Amino acid sequence: MIKRLAMVLIGVFVLGLAGFGVASFAGYMPFQTRHVDRSQPALLKSIKDISQYHAAVGNFEVVLDVEDGVTGIPAIIAGRRTLFVAAGTVNTYVDLSGLVDKDLTLSSDGKSATVRLPEPQLDKPNLDHDRSYVFSQDRGVIDAIADAIEPPQQAQYFKLAETKMTSAAEESELRKQAGENTQAMLAGMFSSLGIEVTFL
Repeated sequence: MIKRLAMVLIGVFVLGLAGFGVASFAGYMPFQTRHVDRSQPALLKSIKDISQYHAAVGNFEVVLDVEDGVTGIPAIIAGRRTLFVAAGTVNTYVDLSGLVDKDLTLSSDGKSATVRLPEPQLDKPNLDHDRSYVFSQDRGVIDAIADAIEPPQQAQYFKLAETKMTSAAEESELRKQAGENTQAMLAGMFSSLGIEVTFL
């Protein structure tokens, strides 16, 4: 009796697989995965006026080589060394809201002007998460077990990358380029009005 029941169950299972194969071949998939997005639409909370001229953008990439260990314990037991590739941009702008009357002088005939511009400023680095990733990672036994239980966080690498990109932007020609681009933009505007401008 048990043997016969087992044969019947096997037969049903085989027939089910055959039916599923025929349905799949015919283009019908009875067990398809589905994705439902019930999120609410994004709402505009506020609008803020800005008076910044975004004059230059620097593209940066940095490879972080970070090693964490425990004093007195071999790296093969506890510790990790991570190579993290980070990519992002640093925006440079000139804030024109700080201009006052004395920063703009127009000649009596209205054909020339002098302008004193504020110093260009650097924005906080904007990291590209799609282009930032862990390139390689060597871990000790304890760290490997810990990662299997709870995936490691990458926030520390992004923060370190921001710090290094900020330093690189400070040492670069971004501010100089932004100043030149701003002057060129304003010179074009004044020229269209028939005014020759000089920057101090």
